[in-house]
Amino acid sequence: MKTRVKISIRNLTKSFGSNQVLKGLDLDIMEGESVVVIGGSGTGKSVLVKCILGLLAPDSGEILIDGRDMTTASRAEHGEFMKKVGMLFQGGALFDSLTVWENVAFGLIRAHGMNKDEAHGIAIKKLARVGLGEDVSGLTPAELSGGMKKRVALARAIAAEPEIIFFDEPTTGLDPIMADVINRLITECVKELGATTLTITHDMSSVRKIADQAAMLHDGRIIWHGSRRAMDTTKNPFVRQFTTGSAKGPIKMITRGPE
Repeated sequence: MKTRVKISIRNLTKSFGSNQVLKGLDLDIMEGESVVVIGGSGTGKSVLVKCILGLLAPDSGEILIDGRDMTTASRAEHGEFMKKVGMLFQGGALFDSLTVWENVAFGLIRAHGMNKDEAHGIAIKKLARVGLGEDVSGLTPAELSGGMKKRVALARAIAAEPEIIFFDEPTTGLDPIMADVINRLITECVKELGATTLTITHDMSSVRKIADQAAMLHDGRIIWHGSRRAMDTTKNPFVRQFTTGSAKGPIKMITRGPE
């Protein structure tokens, strides 16, 4: 494991009206490290990723990538940063109007200026890496199963061999067997690339398979950060409740009783 900080987030805040979602969040991700941020629905995990990607502007704080604060970066600098990034979206986010190989090659052609023949060749190789044959490349997303769509989305995320990859709930909607396949593929592909990765999920099986480090987001802040092994032995009551799925503990769920 490398020891240089790749992503450093300091005192990040983000509000939507009176709803303060991120309340001074701090997080460091080392180069080549796989960090998984856990936390319940609505805790701000997706907001965190969108702020890093520049899809949302934070209210305050720093997002340092290789030491450069992306919150003050120019459009050109942000464009160069995005060329280093791969993203697997929660629903796959494949383009319905494009074939499978065109989806995988989309960033290669649009962001990297690669010609279609070269991009097609890379797309076929990346599809093979996630277990999909060339016969799938000409299909449309509508012709794919849920598991196949996730693998196509993963192939797209790694197509440009990015330095940083974000995974948004990568196993949502999959059966346990296919979820395990996706977790294994993510682990293998990330290791091969040596990429730095940030995953947001509430699926503890994913955390235990793909994380080097885990961080818990609660009430707008990272309240615990440690190794995957330490996650299962920590005495932090929030982490223990979340990882065991217990209804009892400091995390209170709002439920509506009978009227």
